[in-house]
This record gives sequence, structure tokens and C-alpha cells, in this order.
Amino acid sequence: MPTYAYACKQCAHRFEATQSFSDATLTICPECGGPLRKEYGSIGVTFNGAGFYRTDSRAGAKSSGSSESSSSSAPAKTESSSSSTS
Repeated sequence: MPTYAYACKQCAHRFEATQSFSDATLTICPECGGPLRKEYGSIGVTFNGAGFYRTDSRAGAKSSGSSESSSSSAPAKTESSSSSTS
């Protein structure tokens, strides 16, 4: 179940509550009874390990320039076939 952070608008009391997705949002501060607001923070994502995009950084991946030349020859073939169909 996700944990949500709340802050009171009157007394500035901050707390976290674990709630189900189907639970209603909390609206009353447990300390003073004032109105609450839900706080949204940034989520930090960290990719650890040597395997993330490992194939993109290998020396063999630099030969992608040759694939570019093969892709440039592909439109020439389509141009020939399109001109022959006209």
C-alpha cells in the first residue's frame, strides 16, 4: 500500500499515512482538527549496476555508423521501386 504525506494548513503538523488506493483522502488534522493538504514530493530513481544500457556503450556499438549507411541505401531502393511503378 502506498504511503502519503500530509500537512496541516493551520498548525503545520506533518505526518505520513499508509492508505489503499481506494481509501478516501484525509481531510482533518489529527492534532488540531484543521484542514489537511496532501504533499507531493519528487521521486528519486536510481539505476544501479553495470548492466543498464551496457550494450549501448560497448566498442562494437560504434559500428552503428555502418548501419546508418545501410539505412541510407534503403531509401534509394524504395526510390527505384517507386520510379519503376510510375
